Amino acid sequence: MSIYILPILFLLLIIYCCFKRINTYDHFVKGAKGAITLVVDIFPFIASILIAVALLRVSGITTFLGKALSPLFNVLGIPTELCELVLLRPFTGSGSYGILENIFTTYGADSYISRCACVIMGCSETIFYVATVYISQTKVKKLLYAIPVALACSLVGTILACLVCKII
Repeated sequence: MSIYILPILFLLLIIYCCFKRINTYDHFVKGAKGAITLVVDIFPFIASILIAVALLRVSGITTFLGKALSPLFNVLGIPTELCELVLLRPFTGSGSYGILENIFTTYGADSYISRCACVIMGCSETIFYVATVYISQTKVKKLLYAIPVALACSLVGTILACLVCKII
């Protein structure tokens, strides 16, 4: 059924535009032009967060923090092997998938660690990346509560992910 949703929505949109006599091609081109300016506007913000993540990984800070925080994570029920994933996930999606692939290679795809990592990837978000994109395009500049609440929710999701995987 899901393979039909996008084509059906596309056809409904064209039928609606024909009914309302809207020039769909001109609006499409106008939207594409807006997308180009959007990319140009947010590129510096995205580049800065990607460079920061690369520097964190290459310098070994994430590995050091993972080892330093592993006792705390173990108390919370998060395996030590997932510390680097938990630390990097709020910053980068592609880097997290690289760590996930490494976990699959090291522990096998059906291990407890791998199942926890998959659920963590599914229940968390790249918080700083999303905040960077939204901050660059909105007038909202004060994220006093948004980022700490998002990080707390991500941590709770991670703890619950490990708990559920342990039970199942």
